[in-house]
Amino acid sequence: MRQGSGVWLPASVLPLTYPAGSSNFRSNINNFRDVLKKRPINPKETAKIMSWDWEKLKEQQERRTGGPVPPQMDELLQRLKNFRFPGGPLVLLLAVAIILGTSMFYTVAVEEVGVVQRFGKYVRTTQPGLNFKLPAGIETVTKVKVRRVYAEEFGLGTDERGRVRFGSGDESASASLMLTGDLNVALVPWIVQYRINDPYNYLFKVDDVRRLLQDMSEAAMRLVVGDRSINEVISKREEIAVEARELLQEELNDAESGISIVTIEMKRTNVPGPVQPSFNEVNQAGQEKERMIYEAREDYNKAIPAARGEAERVIRGAEGYAFEVVNRAKGDTARFRAIYEEYVKAKDVTRRRIYLETLKSLLPRLGQKYILDADQKNVLPLLNLGAKPVPVEELTK
Repeated sequence: MRQGSGVWLPASVLPLTYPAGSSNFRSNINNFRDVLKKRPINPKETAKIMSWDWEKLKEQQERRTGGPVPPQMDELLQRLKNFRFPGGPLVLLLAVAIILGTSMFYTVAVEEVGVVQRFGKYVRTTQPGLNFKLPAGIETVTKVKVRRVYAEEFGLGTDERGRVRFGSGDESASASLMLTGDLNVALVPWIVQYRINDPYNYLFKVDDVRRLLQDMSEAAMRLVVGDRSINEVISKREEIAVEARELLQEELNDAESGISIVTIEMKRTNVPGPVQPSFNEVNQAGQEKERMIYEAREDYNKAIPAARGEAERVIRGAEGYAFEVVNRAKGDTARFRAIYEEYVKAKDVTRRRIYLETLKSLLPRLGQKYILDADQKNVLPLLNLGAKPVPVEELTK
């Protein structure tokens, strides 16, 4: 057998091996022919000789190259032809069945729905549980979590401890930096919580739903904040959140985004750092103003009711006094009329009785009294200081 540039023969047939260009090559070949003529070799022995020669050749090549000889192309093809799958067609059919089964049956979780596409076109929406579809390559399933509440933060972030902080990035700062209706600048952070209510619109109507939500949320919040003063933005956060939610939901419905806004949570509104001292002074002045207004209202609430009560008391007293005077006058009038009627009937008697009654009521209030005799003729009347006072009753007898 000849391979490469030399010829190798078994030692039992040809003890020596010579290169192809050797001077003894032809004599060696002639000797080999003579041996074959004298002793024919059967095919089995020839196969053994050829196999031995090939193994010998490989060993010599490995010694020359220092490593194993790579298999030849014809050897690889022969190995592939002789390869037999273990188990035969039954195992192959079983493997195909397993592949088809795993691609045709799928499970949808409780909080999910499955959106089935056939060659990229929407076909149906499957509910939670075990479902069936055509094999892979024909129908594909996209699972959408419709019961999970997602959150999108604007102007906020979380540190390594999980605490909420103001965002420091350019995009976050620009989203929360807003101009109020009274031309003040405020940092208004908020959180939008939403849920997917229409998987079809969510997957196929809008290219980037998250980006759409961010842009519309920022636009809605700027519109609401721009209609209010800085004090209203700080103090009326719940009212702003409700109005922004309604406006944002209307815009998302018009865009067919498939998103339902659960709630908008407003965080503490602040002002930028450079104007923080001035803003604090304005707040202090506003608080002082409110305090003085409250104190004035408190004094007003104390003084006005007291004045009104005093006025009411004076009015009621005047009304009572007027009623008393009028009634007394009416009584006196009735008494004088009765006396006049008696006087008309007997004028002398009535006049004397009135005179005596008047003196009876008047004299006890005069204290010590001195009565002078009108008939006395002395030049200077003498006052008898030692005389005992005479009772009025004796004088009236």
